[in-house]
Amino acid sequence: MSGSKKKKITKADRLKQILEEEEKRQKEEEEARVKYEKEEMERLEIQRIENEKLQKLEAKDLERRNEELEELYLLEACFPEAEKLKRDNRFLSQWKHYIECDGSPDPSIAQEINTFITLWKEETNETLEEVIEKSKLVLNLIEKLKLILLETPLYDLQGKNIIQYQESILELQELLHLKFNRATEILLRQASTLADLDSGNMEKVIQDENVTLYIWANLKKNPRHRSIRFSETQTGFEIPRILATSDIALRLLHTHYDHVTPLSPVLTPSQEHISIVTDFVKEEVKSVQTAVSKDLQEENKQENESNSVHEEETKAEGQGDVEEQMCPVQEEPEATKYEMEMKLLSETVSAAQELLLENASEKPYFLEENEVDLCQFTTLGGVYHLDILELPPQCKPMKGWMIVEILKEGLQKYTYPPETTEDLEAENVFPPIEVTLEVHENVIFFENPMVARWDAEGKQWKTDGISNVSYKSEERLITFNLETFCPVTLIQDAHINMPYQSWELRPLDVNKVLLTITTVFTELQIQIKENLCMLASIKVNNKNHSSILEEKWMTPVSFIIALKKAGLNIFPTGHSHLYVVINYKHPSVEVKAYRQMALLSSAFAFCWSKWNTACDSKKTVFQVREHLLKEEPIRNPNWTLLMFSGDRAQSLKINESSDAFSEALKEETEFHSTLYHMVKDFASQEAMRAVRRSNCQFVDSVCHMLLSTRLLSYS
Repeated sequence: MSGSKKKKITKADRLKQILEEEEKRQKEEEEARVKYEKEEMERLEIQRIENEKLQKLEAKDLERRNEELEELYLLEACFPEAEKLKRDNRFLSQWKHYIECDGSPDPSIAQEINTFITLWKEETNETLEEVIEKSKLVLNLIEKLKLILLETPLYDLQGKNIIQYQESILELQELLHLKFNRATEILLRQASTLADLDSGNMEKVIQDENVTLYIWANLKKNPRHRSIRFSETQTGFEIPRILATSDIALRLLHTHYDHVTPLSPVLTPSQEHISIVTDFVKEEVKSVQTAVSKDLQEENKQENESNSVHEEETKAEGQGDVEEQMCPVQEEPEATKYEMEMKLLSETVSAAQELLLENASEKPYFLEENEVDLCQFTTLGGVYHLDILELPPQCKPMKGWMIVEILKEGLQKYTYPPETTEDLEAENVFPPIEVTLEVHENVIFFENPMVARWDAEGKQWKTDGISNVSYKSEERLITFNLETFCPVTLIQDAHINMPYQSWELRPLDVNKVLLTITTVFTELQIQIKENLCMLASIKVNNKNHSSILEEKWMTPVSFIIALKKAGLNIFPTGHSHLYVVINYKHPSVEVKAYRQMALLSSAFAFCWSKWNTACDSKKTVFQVREHLLKEEPIRNPNWTLLMFSGDRAQSLKINESSDAFSEALKEETEFHSTLYHMVKDFASQEAMRAVRRSNCQFVDSVCHMLLSTRLLSYS
């Protein structure tokens, strides 16, 4: 019994057990400490080796930095060359216009445009058809002036010229509208002779590529005829009884252009940019002049020594030698003059490009209540000029003659509702007028358009006084109630397609690329070649959409204007960041990235990376791969992930499918000061030859489109 019982643990045994456990714990802790120290030493050793490796790579990069930047500078000479070509083309177009002698004025010459305006003012009794025909020339002159302001670099534009061009634009716009009013008056005098046999009222529709005119004259004054629909259209009005019984005419002048919205101010360079360029130029001029004077002094010194040594030789031979030596001395200043000119042009082009990417710190003006913010919204589809006009005295036949009373004050507007009324139920007597308009077929609205009216007094678009707006997207009809007739327009958020979801730039042919930009609503494909751009295709909500802009080659500036007018705005302004959440990148970094991407675009494809949002504002991340034209399309191409800070380019160890962002350098790669030398490490000789053979105008156009879309900040 006693043997089966458990042996009682003594105090000494318990103490021994505790000591053994303590020794075991201490041993384990020591082993863990040794292991940790060993691992830490190994980690530090690896880190030391990595740091040494990075330091060597950084030192190597620093050592060849000047050499790489000099090579890049030679390649980027294409930008001033392209600018020089554009400048020459501007002068050439002026000369061509001069020798053509087609009778149209040169809008850039004040005397010619002023003479044209004066002569046209003197022309009277023009019909609407004649005014519409003349308007084609006037609109062309206005577009030319606007293009001059947009295409001419700021350093080539003088302040007085900017004012002159803008004043000419405004004068032409006002005169064109005045001509439409006078022609409308001439037509309305003959309303009784053009009356419809069924209704007894006059109705006329005149359609042109730039304007559509609807006129209705109330000759019968039938109180039951209150629904007006112009023949073969859905455009019309629902008028109140008081208008149905009045001597009035209704006019809807739909101009497919916008001459109502105030002109945008011309972007001018800041004093900081001017001083930077000026200081640079002064330094360059001084350094070049010093170098030239030293060269001249050395050559003169050598010449004098040579003359003293050979003083006794034949004079003819001496003179010949002097002439031969003098030739390069005389040619040198010409060469250095051209070099200075190109350096100046290069720096001014670079400064102008950086100015394009400057973000405004605040909105340009304070908004009143119900005022449309033109930095946030844009007018689309032109302007609908809605007018209620007093019917002028009608022509009367008398003994084979047509007698007409011409009012001295001309065409008068009918005030509706009256400015003062004693009627307590004025809202019932003068209710809003229902208006139905057809939306311009060449304009895309991604959401239901908003309606805005022009406040002539405040010179601004406003959204009050408009109610019951309904839009039928299939029929492209918009209906709303308007308290008083005035110019109205349709507006859309200018940033509806920002930020972009993705983008890709890839070569198509020699000096030809395809830029694809995907947004929430649309996918745009833009082809770029030489100094031209074209809309290749457009998808809206993943469906192909036809546009009149497709297959039409235009200069970059004209192309951007055309896309904006069509509602396809993918071009941020200096205020866009106030309305869109963006991935801000420093302008100097962006400019350098776009310039070097454009240089490489003839042989390399670029596309967006999700990691671009993970790095700071002084670094950009994107994907790049060699793309030669003879290659077959690759389903899953291997992209290289690059990070570029403007001063350093490197391949990243991570890829698009990595879990976290890291700036770690990819194995067996090096740092470089430019993108050109970075891709050169893994590119074929054929690709680099294609890059060096790129057309300067092509590179400039690609760069212009990249600067205008700001892919690295707005995607």
